[in-house]
Amino acid sequence: MTTGEHRAGPAPDVVRAAYAQLTVTDLAGARWFWADLLGLHVQYEDGDTLCLRGTDELTHHSVVLRRGDVAALDHIAYRVRTPEDVDRAERFFAGRGCPTLRVPAREGTPGVGDAVRVVDPLGFPVEFFHDIERAERLIQRFDLRHGAEVSRLDHFNICTPDVPAAYAHYASLGFRCSETIEGDAHELYAAWMYRKPTVHDVAFTSGAGPRLHHLGLATHESHHVLRAADVLGALHQEHRIERGPGRHGVSNAFYLYLRDPDGHRVEIYTSDYYTGDPDHETYRWNVRDDRRRDFWGNAVVASWYKEASPVCGLDGTVQPVSDGALEESSARVGADGLG
Repeated sequence: MTTGEHRAGPAPDVVRAAYAQLTVTDLAGARWFWADLLGLHVQYEDGDTLCLRGTDELTHHSVVLRRGDVAALDHIAYRVRTPEDVDRAERFFAGRGCPTLRVPAREGTPGVGDAVRVVDPLGFPVEFFHDIERAERLIQRFDLRHGAEVSRLDHFNICTPDVPAAYAHYASLGFRCSETIEGDAHELYAAWMYRKPTVHDVAFTSGAGPRLHHLGLATHESHHVLRAADVLGALHQEHRIERGPGRHGVSNAFYLYLRDPDGHRVEIYTSDYYTGDPDHETYRWNVRDDRRRDFWGNAVVASWYKEASPVCGLDGTVQPVSDGALEESSARVGADGLG
C-alpha cells in the first residue's frame, strides 16, 4: 500500500493545523492573556466559550477557550480539503481501531461545520473538519492591532514517549518532515512535520505523553515578539515569560515562550522558512549540537522539557500519560542547562 493507505482506505487530505481548543479554569483571566496581551481578536464569546483569531486569519477562529474544572487540551483540529475528507478521516481512524466521534455542526465548536473527532494512535484528541464560517478581513485593520499582534496559528507541539511512532503516524497522513533532532546512531529525538509549506504544522517533543507542549502563534516581525515581553514586564507579569527571547536553531524561528494563567504554554515566533518545493530535504540536527534549541547557545530551562498540558479523551476526562524511554533532555549538553 502507498503512504497514507491501509485496509480502511486512503488518509484524509489535510490542509493545515487549524485550531486548538483548550479548557481553562478562569475564562476572564484567559481572555486577558490571549486577547488583551497577545492581541488575538475575539470572534465569539458567551459565558463559557471564547473564540479567537489572528489578524491574518479569514476563518472563524484558531484558538478556542472553554471554561472547565481542569486546565487541559480538549482537542487540536486540522482542516481537510473537502467534505468527503471528513468521511475519509472517520474511516481511516476507525480502521486503525481508534475511538471516533461524529460531531454535527450544531453540537460542535461554534463556527465549525460537521466534523469527526478521534483519539489518534498517539493518544491525542484530534478533530478533522472542512466547513468553517468565514470572518471579516482584518489584514489591514492596523487600528485594531495591539500586544504581540499575532497574525495566525502556525503549529502544535506535542509531547509523546515515542517520537518514531509519531513520525510514522503523521507520515501516513501525508505529512512531510522539515527538520529532525537525532542521536549519533540516528535515534529520533524530535521531528518537525508539515502540510502547509512552512517548517511545521506539528512537532514532537520526546517525553511523557500524550500532553500538549505548546501552541505556536506567528507574528510578522521580531519587534512584536519583543513587545510582548516588554508589556509583561511593564505589568509586573514577567513571571509568565518561561524562555527567551531567542533564536531557534531548528526552524530558525525568533521566539518567546509564555505561560497563560492556567499554565498552558504558547510560543510567539517569527522568521521560519518556505518548505513547499517537492524536493525539499529534511535538515538533521545532532542532539549534542547545543545550537539546535537555541542558536545562540542559551540554556533551556528544565520546565520547558518537563511541564506540559494534559489532554482529554472524547468523553472530556483527562488521559493518563506514559513515560518515554528516550528524552532529549537526557542528552547532557550546554544548551539544555541540565547537564
